This record gives sequence, C-alpha cells and structure tokens, in this order.
Amino acid sequence: MNAGRQAHAYLMLLPALALLVAFTHYPAVATLVDSFMSTPKPNRPSVFVGLENYASMIDDPIFWQALRNNLWFALATIPLSVGLALAMALWVNGKMMGRGLLRMAYFTPTVLPMIAVANIWLFFYTPSYGLLEQVGGFFGLPSHNWLGDKSTALASITAVAVWKEAGFFMIFYLAALQGISPSLREAAAIEGAGRWFFFRRVLWPLLMPTTIFVLVNAVINAFRMVDHVVVMTRGGPDNATSLLLYHLYEVGFKFWDQGYAAAITVVLLGTLAAVALVQFFVLDKKAHY
Repeated sequence: MNAGRQAHAYLMLLPALALLVAFTHYPAVATLVDSFMSTPKPNRPSVFVGLENYASMIDDPIFWQALRNNLWFALATIPLSVGLALAMALWVNGKMMGRGLLRMAYFTPTVLPMIAVANIWLFFYTPSYGLLEQVGGFFGLPSHNWLGDKSTALASITAVAVWKEAGFFMIFYLAALQGISPSLREAAAIEGAGRWFFFRRVLWPLLMPTTIFVLVNAVINAFRMVDHVVVMTRGGPDNATSLLLYHLYEVGFKFWDQGYAAAITVVLLGTLAAVALVQFFVLDKKAHY
C-alpha cells in the first residue's frame, strides 16, 4: 500500500519535474558544456577549447565595465527598493482615508510592462521638453541630458528600476504585516515601548523571513535587468549603462559568439547562486519562523 502511494505521488510530481528538468536543469548543464566549446560556424563545427572562452572574458574590458556597472546597480537598487517597499507597507498598513487607492497607486508600476515603463521614463528624461526638463526649467535649472551623460545615465536607470520594483516588494511586506497579531503592539504599548523600539525589537525580527525572500528576488532582478537598458540607452553612453545581461545579449545575439556568451552565462548563474546561498544560510539563522 505504501509503495502504491509513493508511486502515485511520484506520478503526480512527474509533469512538474519534467518541466523543471527540461527548462531549468538541462539548459544550465548545456550552457556549462557550451562554455568550453567554440562557436560553431557554417563550415566549422563546434570543438572543445577548454578555458579559452573564460580567458577571453578576463581580457574583455567591456565585460569588466558591465560587471562594475551591475555591482553599482545592485548596491543601489537592492537597499533602496527593499527599504522603500517596507516604508510604504508600514504606511498603508495603518488606518487612513483612501488606503485602498494608495495601495493601488504604489502597486501600479509593478503591473506595467517593462517596455512601457521604459518609454514613460524616456519622456521624463528627454532633453529640452521632458518632464524633468520642464520642472527644472520652471525653477531656473540648466538643461541636462540625463541618459546621455555618463555621470548620470546609470543613476537614471537605477531610479526606474527602484520605481518599478518597490511596489512589488511592498505587497509581500504588507501581507506579512497583516499576519502579525495586533496584540503584540498592544502589549508593547502597555510596556511603554515606542514605535522605533517596537519596530526594531518586534516587527523587524518577525519580518525577517519575508525580507530574505524579498532580498533574493531583488538580487535576481538586479542581475537580470536588460529591458530598460535596451529601450532607454542600449548600454551607452560609452558602455556607462551596460549591465551583464545586456553584454551577454550583445555577445550572443549581436556578435553571435555562442561559446563566449555561454561563459558569461555560467559566471552570472554562479554569482547569483553564491549570493542566494549566502543569503539563505547567513540570514536564515536570524529569521524567526
């Protein structure tokens, strides 16, 4: 009887397992194999080249520029989007007029398509007649090409990512806050604990499981960003906004270097896996389930 139940359980899991293997594990293994092979040509099949693709990556200055850009992008978007999401969730979790409309306004950027968001912000950043230019001109500020200046292009892309992601992360924090018993706040108030003390000693530890989940998603989003870059800057000016995934897209689909693109993919997947493992095994010890 037990063997029959186990067989039934495995049969029920088989469709999901097949999809997981076909679209997740097999592509990862195939990419790892391709990273040690040369790019096939019409008259020259792919051959084993060992670490040649990885050596080319080490010698590629654009790869290192994209990596630096992506690290700065991640260091900015992750804390800003998570912190803003938590602040918005704490605000709309309280009793206020128009709370439903405010929640909807915060969440609206999340449901907009990435391409639509990029085009909206292109209008904001357009020199001479964009929204930011009109507001700056009203206060007498000089005109500025936000996406065409190397010193502000990456920050402009970062602002778009934070604006879009914060509302998505807010939903998870809001759900977690609504799952916390109001009696904890009442007990803290009776003991004379202030709002900051209650947040630091009670709310924040209870929100840690949600924070771990949000952080993992924020890291993945920071390293998979490509839509906004394609629409808004195409990696310019002078690779100032070229991120790893965009560089991978150019290598794989513009220059059609399959082996080198596979090597970049392996490095990107390895980086994300390492960061995720650190988050789970280090932060998970501080989580209260």
